[in-house]
Amino acid sequence: MMEILVLYYSRHGGVAAMAQLIARGVEEVPGVQARLRTVPPVSAVCEAVEDSIPAAGPPYASTDDLRECAGLLLGSPTRFGNMAAPLKYFLDNTGGLWLSGGLAGKPAAVFTSTSTLHGGQESTLLSMMLPLLHHGMLIMGLPYSETDLSTTTSGGTPYGASHMAGSDSKLPLSEEEKRLCRALGKRVAEAARRLAAS
Repeated sequence: MMEILVLYYSRHGGVAAMAQLIARGVEEVPGVQARLRTVPPVSAVCEAVEDSIPAAGPPYASTDDLRECAGLLLGSPTRFGNMAAPLKYFLDNTGGLWLSGGLAGKPAAVFTSTSTLHGGQESTLLSMMLPLLHHGMLIMGLPYSETDLSTTTSGGTPYGASHMAGSDSKLPLSEEEKRLCRALGKRVAEAARRLAAS
């Protein structure tokens, strides 16, 4: 069965909740399943050592997960309009995959969560696209045929799915945000299936 990698870092749970919905969207496409993976936090303290298996949630990602996937959905909270350091650290270590062209030609999309509506959602999504472009991936967004893009008062952008978590990072996903997450997952899965058939 074809697998789509849903790879994310989540600090307060918003991005993790999005990843679950995106995975549901992926699995709405017959013959496709989602592979959920996360990355460990990074630390400025050199002695800090993270366990190799997280206490909860999906396993930590490896470059094999990227190599084996038929498509990728990449998620991160925003950090001053950019992706979070743990995700960037993981991507910075994919040079071998870049040299082999292991991701070239595969579809990809991005998603994010911010504390405020104008907290850098679109610039964070764009920052996540850059390494994927260098890997030769086919970047996908959300078209305005997704009518929630025109009506949402929370998250949701043509650059990818997004969520406004609130200043305490506790707001649940709105119905529009949920539908856009599922639509993004389904879109990447359908594209991967079409590419595999051609």
